Amino acid sequence: MYGALLERIREQYQLTQDQFSKLLDVSRPTLALLESGKKELTISQVQTICDRFQLDLERFLQGELQLLSEVALETNVSSDDGDKTLRISVPQEKATVFREVLLYILNKVGGKPNVGQTVLYKLLYFIDFDFYEKFERQLIGAKYIRNHHGPTPVEFAKIIQQMIADEEIEEVKSAFFSYPQVKYLPRRKADLSLISGLEKEHIDSELERLSDMTATELSKLSHKDVPWITARQGELLDYETVFYRTGETSRRVADDADL
Repeated sequence: MYGALLERIREQYQLTQDQFSKLLDVSRPTLALLESGKKELTISQVQTICDRFQLDLERFLQGELQLLSEVALETNVSSDDGDKTLRISVPQEKATVFREVLLYILNKVGGKPNVGQTVLYKLLYFIDFDFYEKFERQLIGAKYIRNHHGPTPVEFAKIIQQMIADEEIEEVKSAFFSYPQVKYLPRRKADLSLISGLEKEHIDSELERLSDMTATELSKLSHKDVPWITARQGELLDYETVFYRTGETSRRVADDADL
């Protein structure tokens, strides 16, 4: 009954079957049986999934995916085969800021050959978590989970799909050296009225520091960061853990050193 939901969760968070099976404490062959519908989830496994991915348990049991305590970005719709589409729910105000910050980043560095989807994930992460460490308040305030390649923004896929539909950005599939790459090119300027002067200055500083790094380099840097280290695979990263960063990733320490 829940096989299709499991597969959607795994694909949404870009987890391999091996990574996802470890989250559920089952073997990879067992996960394959669960996703194919040949084996049913236990109640404890359902609870584990909902806890790890902050899903509404009742809605999951009804065959739907919905994050807890969030306002839906858009109405859930049914596909042609009757299945519910995956809902990534996010408050409208946060979604609007996310869009404008992403457009600003793309206008500044989106044309660089290294800046594909994975690099964008890490740029957004460091912009968000570094801002929180320095100013003790959120900029975008997006949610990020621990993925094998580093922090992954939960809301990204849903928001990017809407931006493509609204013709605000264009998705381009290319290659960076021998690796396949998904790039996003902006089709309009960001609305800077939604980004304060302090926030813009912070974003500019982060882009100057990080935007020339490859996806591999940024992933390695994120793996040294306390928020990623202290989370389990598939769990949400805790913003409060930035206050326990070491000197290698702490932006407060770096700023103090520059004084």
